[in-house]
Amino acid sequence: MTENPEEPRGNAALLANGAGQHLLRLRDDHKPPAAGGGRARLNVLGVHLYLEREDGRILLGLRHPDVAFAGRHYHFLAGHCESEGAVACLVREAEEEAGLTIDPGDVELVHTVHMVDEGGDQPRIGLVFRARTWAGEPQLREPDKCLEWVWADPAQLPEPVVAYTRTAIEAIGRGVPYSELGWPA
Repeated sequence: MTENPEEPRGNAALLANGAGQHLLRLRDDHKPPAAGGGRARLNVLGVHLYLEREDGRILLGLRHPDVAFAGRHYHFLAGHCESEGAVACLVREAEEEAGLTIDPGDVELVHTVHMVDEGGDQPRIGLVFRARTWAGEPQLREPDKCLEWVWADPAQLPEPVVAYTRTAIEAIGRGVPYSELGWPA
């Protein structure tokens, strides 16, 4: 395949195809974070699976009480990248955690959340991907991390839910591609 130097590439191609219209559409009450004068900090990158059945229910897992983050809270199937691209990580985590097979070509980015805990912990970027198709039914493959998988109504989520999970689900329902949590005003 020959590249056409006249065609936009990368971010320019995204903008040319209309993706830019979504970049600045944030909640009306959103104020950008105050400009920081400190040193740059690396942000942890996490991937999250937004798996939605035909009836509109989405997959959430109840986290084990002994996990380091959000024990006994409902959360997306999720993981951290291990020297791999984000979509490859998502595909791997879905298979490892729940026995689901996902084709990387059937995945789309539906939301990004940039967050920091109130204590000023490590900043995190969560990429939420929707798999349009998948094979298999969720299985408990890591019972030391997840107690159960449930298909939840996004309008009536089980409690308690991880705060940024709720934020992302609500934003996806409104078609909002980006949100921030925990940053100083």
